[in-house]
Amino acid sequence: MLFPSCKQEELEATRLSDLRRASNLGMLSHMTFDSFLSEGIGLNAEKQRNLRQAFEQAKRFAGDPHGWLVLKGGYGCGKTHLAAAIANYRIKRGYPALFIVVPDLLDHLRAAFSPSGGVTYDERFDSVRTIPLLILDDLGTHAASQWAQEKLYQIFNHRYNAQLPTVITTNHELEEIDLRLRSRMVDPSLSTICTIVAPDFRRAGVGGDDSELSSLSLHQDQTFSSFEMRTGELDREKRENLKRGYGLARTFAENPDGWLVLTGTYGCGKTHLAAATANFRADLGYPPLFVTVADLLDHLRATFSPNSQVSYDKLFEQVRTADLLVLDDLMTQSATPWAREKLYQLFDYRYNARLPTVITMNETLDEVDARLRSRMLDRSRCTIFAMKVPSYRKKGSK
Repeated sequence: MLFPSCKQEELEATRLSDLRRASNLGMLSHMTFDSFLSEGIGLNAEKQRNLRQAFEQAKRFAGDPHGWLVLKGGYGCGKTHLAAAIANYRIKRGYPALFIVVPDLLDHLRAAFSPSGGVTYDERFDSVRTIPLLILDDLGTHAASQWAQEKLYQIFNHRYNAQLPTVITTNHELEEIDLRLRSRMVDPSLSTICTIVAPDFRRAGVGGDDSELSSLSLHQDQTFSSFEMRTGELDREKRENLKRGYGLARTFAENPDGWLVLTGTYGCGKTHLAAATANFRADLGYPPLFVTVADLLDHLRATFSPNSQVSYDKLFEQVRTADLLVLDDLMTQSATPWAREKLYQLFDYRYNARLPTVITMNETLDEVDARLRSRMLDRSRCTIFAMKVPSYRKKGSK
């Protein structure tokens, strides 16, 4: 049915007004390219370069939106700011754009079923999937009901087939996203994936990646130069073993790749070598996350308190995505089912994402939970070294 031009203009104005209300972009009007700190705060050269590249990529997209742009990274890394900056840039120049957080989008669609809704569901759904530029923030934070997944798939599939410009932000690994959505997001002929490795801007000036979780400050004196080789104390075989452990840790610190697992009795030096690795990286400007497993589990449990200032999801995300994670004193024999499940989720994520990880433990591999052990036994990714020296403490030394 054709309408007079004035009527069409009125319908278009109503449609755009509905989309603006849905976007809540007014709350993000300050998020522009001019207000974005493209060099970050206190970042090393590599992360500065990465953030600058993401900034330039987003700016190019805003100037000429074509295809899809996927901004991926941890909490607070700047991806939402860049996505909102694209929307603000386009709208300021008179081009329609919809910026909306994915859970809000789904609520927006559900609300159209209300008898008091001013717009029908079909009209609202069509306006979302056909908008010239759609910006979906925080994909993966929605409740993954069958209805929600189906609606998102319909939006993704329509925009993919029509090759409509789309921006997507997520703090999830692509492997965690529904296969039907992921297959469209990773098409290199249409989509550009930009991974931002900068830490949370909101934590700038408080140690970067070295958060309140990390206990590395308690191990500042444990460096490679302060490590005792116990030359006059051990027999030749044990001296060679200790030297080998030292060499593996030093090599890993210089080029963190894969996993390094140090096993041995309490006080044999494995925590010192793990802390020395972490301190070595921190001195280079790459602060790791160093935490004992017991403390980590306590921190995660504490997030369930009504008085907690941080959500469980945010804290767990910080741990599992850390550039370098050092887990000291892994123990699974006495762990509760909940603790074992959290450790498995952590191990599985870092294994699949190939994130550098150092683990120390007193247990033998046979005593470790089978799901964790299966990942640690992959010799293509993990080096396991047993320190066969007695405790320093038994000799009265440090």
